[in-house]
Amino acid sequence: MPEVIALIFDFDDTLLPDSTTMLLESRGIDTDRFWKIDAKSLLDEGYDPTIAYLNLILENIGPDKPLGNLTNKDLSAFGATLDDKFFPGVFELANDLRALVRETSRDISVEFYIISGGLQEVILGSKFVRETFDGVYGCLFGEDESGVLKRIKRTITFTEKTRYLFEINKGITQADTLQNQYLVNKHVPEETRRVAFRNMIYVGDGLTDIPCFSLVQKNRGTAFGIFKPTVKSSAKRAFLEFVKTDRVASTHSPKFAADEDLGALLRAAVATNASQIYLARKQAELR
Repeated sequence: MPEVIALIFDFDDTLLPDSTTMLLESRGIDTDRFWKIDAKSLLDEGYDPTIAYLNLILENIGPDKPLGNLTNKDLSAFGATLDDKFFPGVFELANDLRALVRETSRDISVEFYIISGGLQEVILGSKFVRETFDGVYGCLFGEDESGVLKRIKRTITFTEKTRYLFEINKGITQADTLQNQYLVNKHVPEETRRVAFRNMIYVGDGLTDIPCFSLVQKNRGTAFGIFKPTVKSSAKRAFLEFVKTDRVASTHSPKFAADEDLGALLRAAVATNASQIYLARKQAELR
């Protein structure tokens, strides 16, 4: 079986600007009020951040409300407008990394995943995402009999993100999970797991990514943090929460081209990982 290197990304503010904010703005919602007043008031009441914003979206759905009779098809259609919003170098990254791995060994593959607290239907609306990523995990809404979004179906937040790292690690597919939500808890011996944590590279920007940063780094994988260089608070948080606590290898602005810091490091990390796998195999053959 080919050994797999997995690159796992957060979505919003990692691969492109916040897609939920763009969705709300496209529907005429005052996003400053949505996030800074309405969502914050729910946080002050003890709501989980993801539950808070998903509930607020549902409260804005209806015939006479800003989001109208919003459906999952509408979310997907909006996602289709995002393909020109991705950060520099994102489109070239996957092909470059696949080529790097092929140069090392045909028995090593590289896969790409998204684990996001954003809206899965929006993310999958992107043609680029559908054609590039092997798996996408995001928040989901359930619909009523007419297709209008009615209930929260799935949330992904904080340590919940690590659940999907374990699903990738154990080789549990999304179809498997639909059949059995508890399958991730099944014991799978380390030596038979599909994607070793040491072969994972995680990239994210926010506090919700910290559990994934820590899990990957502690298991000999690699994590990179994203921050906005023009936002002082973002840079400060990246240093204090990500770098100083050894939760990531380093932090960078979201530029993925080969001649940018992050892009070069991702390519180097994958090439190094592939070389280590190849050498370990050769050493095993000589024993």
